[in-house]
Amino acid sequence: MEIERKWMVNGWPEGLPLKEEFAMRQGYISVRPTVRIREEALTGGKTRCVLCFKSGGGLAREEIERDIDPELFNDLETKIIGRPLIPKLRRSYLLPDGAVLEVNHVDEGQPTEFWYAEVEYPTVEAARSWQPAAVGLADYLSDEVTDQPGQSMGAYWEQTRG
Repeated sequence: MEIERKWMVNGWPEGLPLKEEFAMRQGYISVRPTVRIREEALTGGKTRCVLCFKSGGGLAREEIERDIDPELFNDLETKIIGRPLIPKLRRSYLLPDGAVLEVNHVDEGQPTEFWYAEVEYPTVEAARSWQPAAVGLADYLSDEVTDQPGQSMGAYWEQTRG
């Protein structure tokens, strides 16, 4: 089960310790239900290829991820998807309360580029009660889009690649 909240943001946050950074490319085989491939290259580390299935949307949904080999990733990208994948740069920051803030810069340099941030939680109750102000991010995380239709990466895929 994936439980996360999502905000539209402008740029990287300031004053938070950087935990890790990934350069990613992702594409969609299907958006309803979500079936996605993603290449995740950890800065200074290894690259993994992932096949992901997600149910529904909003605050909580089922998510199944499996590592796949680069050959299968390439076949799915070129033979099944056949469109340019979405590039993302993701930076993860450790928050004072122990949570992790993931900030994504999507389609950098394109007219459609944008930024969003997510925080994952262990329970729905923890997600609903968590307040950005408690970790000094009230201004940065002021535009929450968790339950708004059309605010998923799958929707962005349909708008820009579909």
